[in-house]
Amino acid sequence: MRILSIGKTLEHASLEIISIELWELNTQTELSTYDYIIISGGDGSIRRVLKQIHHLALPPFILNPTGSFNVIAKIHHVPKLETVLALLASKQKLHTQRQKVYTLNDEVFLFSAGNMGDLQHIFLSETLRFGILKKGILKYILAFLFLLPLHLIMTPFMLLSKNRFFIFTPASFIKKFGSFYGKVEEMTLELSNNYNHIQLDGDIVTLEERILHIAVAKSIKIVVEDGRTITYFALHKSSIIPTIEGSSSVEVS
Repeated sequence: MRILSIGKTLEHASLEIISIELWELNTQTELSTYDYIIISGGDGSIRRVLKQIHHLALPPFILNPTGSFNVIAKIHHVPKLETVLALLASKQKLHTQRQKVYTLNDEVFLFSAGNMGDLQHIFLSETLRFGILKKGILKYILAFLFLLPLHLIMTPFMLLSKNRFFIFTPASFIKKFGSFYGKVEEMTLELSNNYNHIQLDGDIVTLEERILHIAVAKSIKIVVEDGRTITYFALHKSSIIPTIEGSSSVEVS
């Protein structure tokens, strides 16, 4: 079994794990030869990895969430990395769920995109990313509180604007409400100018384009927790020896 780890150096006595950083990903031309790909980082790290490789045939992904929110990991209830590695070492079959990957022109995202209050919130949150606020969700909470009065005033107007949009697929029970989209279908949006900042899964990207084409690109498999995983971990917890070494230098969101 071959496993590729992106963003963190991992070692395991019973598994062959090849560790690389995100900038080395273009050296991996045969990703289909791996049984699993581990991504260490937050939602932004997952997005940046998939931007480079989403057009390829891909094995299932194992998430090692180390970001601030880890929305994708929470949606899929991913198990702890050491548990997954222990299951693989014991030749247990892992349970997976599908996650859609969307394209927005030349960019990709998995659950969130927009240029409304979400964009302002990420801007301010990243401005606060220093000192004791560098890690954790406190900077996001502070940014929300600072912007709350502005959001209360501006959100109704932005929801009515044809040049604003906010996609958030975890709220899929709301298919569409004004400029908010809980479900993503193929769509084309026209913005007000040719230079735009867009929020994608917590990243901020700059697009020098007025027209946005959004569509489902593919779906990927993500290893998730199930009853078998919990039972195995409970029975073998005392015998699972940490074999994970190294740290990530990939910027997480």
